[in-house]
Amino acid sequence: MAGLAGLAGIAATGVVVARAERKRRAYTPDEIRGRLHSRLTESAEPPADPPAGATPPQPS
Repeated sequence: MAGLAGLAGIAATGVVVARAERKRRAYTPDEIRGRLHSRLTESAEPPADPPAGATPPQPS
């Protein structure tokens, strides 16, 4: 019984992985490039000011 459950779990995982791979491949190279550029821009922005009353982190 446990063997069948294990096989069913492996098969279900394979279906999820295949579906995610199809979704990933649906992007054109230009779309991927644009998404990467926007993520880089967002990560390069300085962090927002801490909320009022927040204690800045102490160096260790």
